[in-house]
Amino acid sequence: MSEQPLDLRGSLRMVRRHKILVLVCAALGLLAGVCYTVLRPPMPVSNALVVLPPTTHNVATQIVIATSDPVLADVLHRADLSISAETLRGRVQVKGLTSNVLSIDAQGTTAAQAESTANAIAESYVAYVSSPGGPGGQVKARVLELATNAAEGSLPLRLLVTGGLGALLGALVGAVIAIAISRKDRRLRERDQIAGSIGIPVLASIPVAHPSDTAGWTKLFEEYRPGAVHAWSLRRALHHLGLTNVKGENLTSLAILTLSSDRGALALGPQLAVYSASLGIPTSLVIGTQQDASAAATLRAACAAAPAAATRRPSQLRVNVIDHEGADQPHAGLAVVVSVVDARTPRVAETLRTTIAVLGVSAGGATAEELARVAASAADDGRQIAGILIADPDTTDHTTGRLPQLPPPVHRRLPTRATDAATETRR
Repeated sequence: MSEQPLDLRGSLRMVRRHKILVLVCAALGLLAGVCYTVLRPPMPVSNALVVLPPTTHNVATQIVIATSDPVLADVLHRADLSISAETLRGRVQVKGLTSNVLSIDAQGTTAAQAESTANAIAESYVAYVSSPGGPGGQVKARVLELATNAAEGSLPLRLLVTGGLGALLGALVGAVIAIAISRKDRRLRERDQIAGSIGIPVLASIPVAHPSDTAGWTKLFEEYRPGAVHAWSLRRALHHLGLTNVKGENLTSLAILTLSSDRGALALGPQLAVYSASLGIPTSLVIGTQQDASAAATLRAACAAAPAAATRRPSQLRVNVIDHEGADQPHAGLAVVVSVVDARTPRVAETLRTTIAVLGVSAGGATAEELARVAASAADDGRQIAGILIADPDTTDHTTGRLPQLPPPVHRRLPTRATDAATETRR
C-alpha cells in the first residue's frame, strides 16, 4: 500500500476507512476551541476616530506609527495600564476607514478600560505626529470622535467560531493521520488486490456476522438469511464450484481455509452451509481439527452442543465436530469444513482433506504475503484453491476480483523448406 501513488480518490477512501479516528480528532478540536473561548472570553471593544489632513498620501505609514513603541509607551502612562507594550499592541487594531480617517479599536478587560485605552491611543498618536520631530514629518491630525460606548463581545458567536475552527483543524489532523496509517498498512482491502495477490478469482463477497459466544453462533444457524444480492452471490459461487446439484447419494466436501489472525472471516463457512441447506442441499457443517483451536473455540462449542427440541435450523443442515480420524463423518450431501490455519506458518496438511478448497478472507484482514503462504502450503499438500470468498467487503471497493482470461496460445505452423522440387535454369 505504501508504494501506491497518492490521489484524491484514494485519500478519501483512506479517510472514510478511518472515519472514527477523524471524528474523534474533530471532537477534540471542537472541545479545545470551546475551552479556549471559555477560559479567554471575548473582551469589550471600543472605537475612536482620528482625521488626517487631506494631503496625507501614505495612510499605511500612519497606521504603523499609531501602534509604534513611542505611542504605546505614552498610552500605558496615560491609561495607567499594568500590561506590557506587546500585550497592548495585541489589543489594538488600527485601520483606514477612508483616505484620511483612521479607526482605532481597543480591547479592555472592562468597558471603561476599553474606552480609556482607545481614547489614549488616539490622543497619544495625535500628539506624536503633530510634533515637529515626528517621523515622516509633522502631520496636523486631530481626534474626530472619542470612544464612548464599548461593544461587548458575543460569547455564543465566539464559541461558534472557535469551536468550528477547532473542529475543522482537528478533522484535518485526523485525516492526515488516517492517510499516514493507511499508507503503511499492507493489508489488502480491494477485491482486485486480493485476487491478484495469488492469482485466484473472487467467487463471492458478503457481509458476515461476528458471534462472540455459542449463543451467537446458534442464532446464526437458525436465523441467517442473506439478502437477495448476497444470496445470488453465494448461489453463483456454489454454481462455479459445481455444488448446486449435490444430491444425497454421494459426499462432496468443501474446505474454507481462513487465517487465525483474521477472525472476521470465520463466519463464511457457517453462513455458506446455512444458505446451502436452505436451497434443499443436504449439508453438514464440519468443525474438524484446527491448526489454531482457539480461533474457532466458540464455534466448535456451538456445534458440539445438542440442538434444542424446537430448533429453527434448516431441515437439511447438520453440524459435526470431528476431533480425530475415527469420529463420525457425514456420508452424503455437501460437507462444508471450517479450517483455520496459522497466519505465519500455515500447515494446510494438518486440516481435513476435502474435495474442493477455497480461501476465506475479510477485507483488510490479510496481507499478500500471508495469502501466498497459505496458497503455497495448500499446493505442497496437493490441494488446489478454487476461489476466494471475501467477508465484509469495503463499501468503497468497486472492483470485482475477477481475473482476466488469457487467450489460448496460437500455434503457428513454421514454414518448411521445400525439397525434391524440380528447378530450371535458363541462360
